[in-house]
Amino acid sequence: MGSKAIFSLVLVLVISGKFVQSDLTFNFDNECSFSVWLSASPSVGDGDPERGPGTLEIFSMPDPWTGSLWLRTKCSYDASQVNFTCETGDCGSGSVDCQSPPPKPPETLLNFNINQNVVSYEVSLNHGFNVPVRIQPIGGTLVGGSEVCPVVDCIKDMGDVCPPSLVAINKNRAYLTGQACQPNDFSKRFKELCQLAHTYPGDNDPPIYKCSGASAYNVTFCPL
Repeated sequence: MGSKAIFSLVLVLVISGKFVQSDLTFNFDNECSFSVWLSASPSVGDGDPERGPGTLEIFSMPDPWTGSLWLRTKCSYDASQVNFTCETGDCGSGSVDCQSPPPKPPETLLNFNINQNVVSYEVSLNHGFNVPVRIQPIGGTLVGGSEVCPVVDCIKDMGDVCPPSLVAINKNRAYLTGQACQPNDFSKRFKELCQLAHTYPGDNDPPIYKCSGASAYNVTFCPL
């Protein structure tokens, strides 16, 4: 086979998407008044997970990738400067790196399925709540239709409405725990506050959206 034929074959493979992998842009915007530490399961290769207040980071998410993102809060080293722990979202790694181990509830989960620039996305409170979040696709259309890809979020502070029997208390605020993940009076109240999030197992309103062709995804922490 001549060199021109080999080049043509490579070009066809590149155009068809079978030869190279392209990452997807995620814009992580921390509008919280405090630092957060981004965590992922499985790993997204984030070597510096701390996001200070008021920072915006453009991050290349792997494509394909299926998993969950969440935030850790109130993180610090102990007196020995060896063990790194967080008040919420801690994954038990004992280090700043928190790639892959599952977190200890409660935490707000952002679930994604990324495959060749087609992305399924949701905000899930099935394992509790710790930080308000929003996912906003930039451009793109819903798979199977012509509608624009919608925003999903939970921007209310659940600690202000959660009854005492359903919270875990830390020194600054209250966090929703797993008991509220049942379709009962409490979860109905949380659904009223976060209509675009899934608040208990089996909640499919709204459906898990599937977006094609978005140029990027804005993920905002504390979009209040």
